[in-house]
Amino acid sequence: MTLLTFDFGGTSVKYTLWQKDRLLNVSSFPTPTTWDETKKTLLEIKSDYEKSHVLNVVAFSFPGCVEQENGVILGYSAIPYIHHFPIKQELSELLQLPISLENDANCAALAEVWSGVAKGAKDVLFVVVGTGVGGAVVVDGKIHSGAHLYGGEFGYMYLDYEGKYQHQTLSGLGTAVCMAQRYCDSINVPHGTHSGKDVFAFAIQGDEKAAEQVEIFFRYLSVGLFNLQLSLDPEIIVIGGGISANSEIITELEVRVNKLIEVAHIKDFKVQLVPCYYKNDANLIGAVKNFYSRMEADL
Repeated sequence: MTLLTFDFGGTSVKYTLWQKDRLLNVSSFPTPTTWDETKKTLLEIKSDYEKSHVLNVVAFSFPGCVEQENGVILGYSAIPYIHHFPIKQELSELLQLPISLENDANCAALAEVWSGVAKGAKDVLFVVVGTGVGGAVVVDGKIHSGAHLYGGEFGYMYLDYEGKYQHQTLSGLGTAVCMAQRYCDSINVPHGTHSGKDVFAFAIQGDEKAAEQVEIFFRYLSVGLFNLQLSLDPEIIVIGGGISANSEIITELEVRVNKLIEVAHIKDFKVQLVPCYYKNDANLIGAVKNFYSRMEADL
């Protein structure tokens, strides 16, 4: 079976074929600004592949809350035109092939549980720390979307409701992007002047204002992860997003979360944090796994 798989992001769309249990060379194009342009591009790519391959399925990874029963993407995202209409039906009619679609973070989690760092685990949290904090909940090996499809939207968690910081959610306090913005504010330079990577480096070099912002980042992200561990009790927490490339950050977070476990007088287990394995290919692989899972469920 040959699957054509797409991963829609706010700035680009990645695509490739899945054949013989692996992805072929991944290509991309800038995310179109309209749905009509998107449909035109999808048809062109499909037609091009069909010159040398027999396609069986098209599997999609999208941002937003994917409502599977009606094939609609709820919520909102950086791609506004994909929401609140029967997108699965339109794609099926357009491409004349079976279609599957799933939320992008859910796809990444599926990839890690299928054959990545969480392979063999039943209960997993996938936490993406990027511009904001998102992720996915896996229960008994399957995505748990929740009653309103907001399972995994960890970034909305309030951590300092009455505190002095703006954007007092996990996304506002526990990301390197917001850490960098706060640092820029503290030295009166425009946002974007320094990145999160810069702030970590400045802190190591002895910059006290940078060190303060790094401490805020670690403190609140650790508290958020502690809350998630104690709320859902996964076997493993997989960390995705930009910080997953830095093993020292993951190690520090694991130490801090386990310290919070000790302070809470919990002695029965230690929290396990691991960086994701698949990185940029996770959503494409997870979109494939989502199709296979739904095909099995329909048998």
